[in-house]
Amino acid sequence: MAEMNDTNSTGQAMMRMVISVGVLIVLTALLFFFAPDSFYPWAKAIHILAVISWMAGMLYLPRLFVYHVDAEKGSVQSETFKVMERRLLRGIINPAMIGTWVFGLWLAWKGFGFQGGWLHTKIALVLLLSAVHGYLAGAVRKFARDDNEKPARHWRIVNEIPTLLMIAIVILVVVKPF
Repeated sequence: MAEMNDTNSTGQAMMRMVISVGVLIVLTALLFFFAPDSFYPWAKAIHILAVISWMAGMLYLPRLFVYHVDAEKGSVQSETFKVMERRLLRGIINPAMIGTWVFGLWLAWKGFGFQGGWLHTKIALVLLLSAVHGYLAGAVRKFARDDNEKPARHWRIVNEIPTLLMIAIVILVVVKPF
C-alpha cells in the first residue's frame, strides 16, 4: 500500500512539474513573439534561475549518494534515497539543465554573437558540467538497481566538481578576462 501511495505521489509531483514547465514555456514563447524587445532581460533572468536550480541539484545529488552508500540495500532508508534521487534528477536537475542550455545559447547568440574567448571557455566548462550531470544521472540508475560500487569518499570528491566548475564559470562571466 505504501508503495502504491509513493508511486501515486511521484506521478502527481511529476505532473505538477510538467505543467509548471509547460506554463513557463508558453509564457516565454508569448513574450518572445509578442514583446521581442523586452525578451532579452527575461531570457537572462530565466537563464540565471535555471543555473541556480541546476547547481542546487548538482550539489545536492552527490550528497544524497554519500548517505545512500551507508544505507543497507533494500532497506526503507535505501528505497527513500532512491525516490529522492530520482525526483531530484527528473524534477529539478534535468529541466534546469535544459533551461540553462536553451536560454544560455540564445543569450550567447543574441548578446555576444558567440564572440569572445571567455565565452568559448565558459561554454567548454558548461559542457564539462553537463558531462558531470550525465555521470550523476548514470549513478542514479545504478543506485536504483542497487549496483553502486563507489564508496562515500568518491561521492564526497565528486560533490566538489560542480562547485569548482561553477566558480570558474562565474569568474568568466563577471570578469571576462579574455
